[in-house]
Amino acid sequence: MSSFNRRTFLTLAAGPLVMAGCGFTPVYGPDSAARQLRGTVLVDEPNTSDGFVLTRQLEHRLGRADQARYGLSVALETREEGVALTRDNRTTRIEVIGEATYALRDLDSKEVLISGKVDSFTGYSTTGSTVAQLAAERDARERLMTILADQITLRLVAKADTLPA
Repeated sequence: MSSFNRRTFLTLAAGPLVMAGCGFTPVYGPDSAARQLRGTVLVDEPNTSDGFVLTRQLEHRLGRADQARYGLSVALETREEGVALTRDNRTTRIEVIGEATYALRDLDSKEVLISGKVDSFTGYSTTGSTVAQLAAERDARERLMTILADQITLRLVAKADTLPA
């Protein structure tokens, strides 16, 4: 007696699709558009400690500008909000919310090539000692800048094929 075998059916049906390939190509692979960003983006000088961390993270992802062709401006805004309160109205958890507006421009023509806005948040606890709370706040801000740098880099890489050759 023969019965329907789901595994056999899926293997036979998906086989040709798997063999055709997924079309995946590495972002920084040979002849990729994103490769022209590596080491060519000069991030504008930061003016805050959060901006310094964000710039460091962007340079880590895009490489330091040895041969600067593009300039990257980032306007950074952060704020804190209490999100957890005790019965006696003490804040026990704080969210750090960040928003970064960025613009990648050609250094020769000053034309803005890619621009956009990213945002995210992180949080930290205020229930420890003063030293622990300060360390938690610093860590939360650093995590937020890392997230924003990841988002900016992702958007720049995704649109790298629109940049002039």
